[in-house]
Amino acid sequence: MSDRFRHEIAYFMSVPGAAGVPELAAGEYWVALDQTRAWLDEGAILVVSPLDSASRTEVELSEELEGWLEWMAKHQIEHIRIG
Repeated sequence: MSDRFRHEIAYFMSVPGAAGVPELAAGEYWVALDQTRAWLDEGAILVVSPLDSASRTEVELSEELEGWLEWMAKHQIEHIRIG
């Protein structure tokens, strides 16, 4: 897993404590399956600026991220741990 991927995983994680999303330990992430499928259908993700929530941009999925999301959807995985 590339260093870039380890950084970008944060864009895909669901907010801990939100409806249906458990609180997780450091290095663990929840990626909602319905959202995974939506990103695959769209071929992009919407990124919101941490400095200004009104600033948003759509970013096309890289081949690496698209392959990862396809794997997650195929195996119906939502909870992941990165060590």
